[in-house]
Amino acid sequence: MKKIFATIGLMLLIQNAWAIDIRDAKAQGLVGEAKTGYIAAVQTPASADVRALIADVNAKRKSSFQNAARKTGASVTQVANRFYETAVQKTAAGHYYQDAGGRWRKK
Repeated sequence: MKKIFATIGLMLLIQNAWAIDIRDAKAQGLVGEAKTGYIAAVQTPASADVRALIADVNAKRKSSFQNAARKTGASVTQVANRFYETAVQKTAAGHYYQDAGGRWRKK
């Protein structure tokens, strides 16, 4: 029984070590700045690691957008749209973003 728990623990550590971060995912062209202010998968289907990254980043962004909306009196959508505009300006060469029509563009 101890070996099973040790194996599961080792698998979790290895999985976390392999988890991708947003910089790597953007550099590899796996995710980009979506026109909604969130990130989205550029390549589909996305791996489980990429889907988990997207969910994590977007949950944090949503919370941040909600806080900013409360403080400024703007809507969450307005905050997200403004964030998108800034994010596209700051997008590094070779990374992806969605244009107004929803098409992925490489900067």
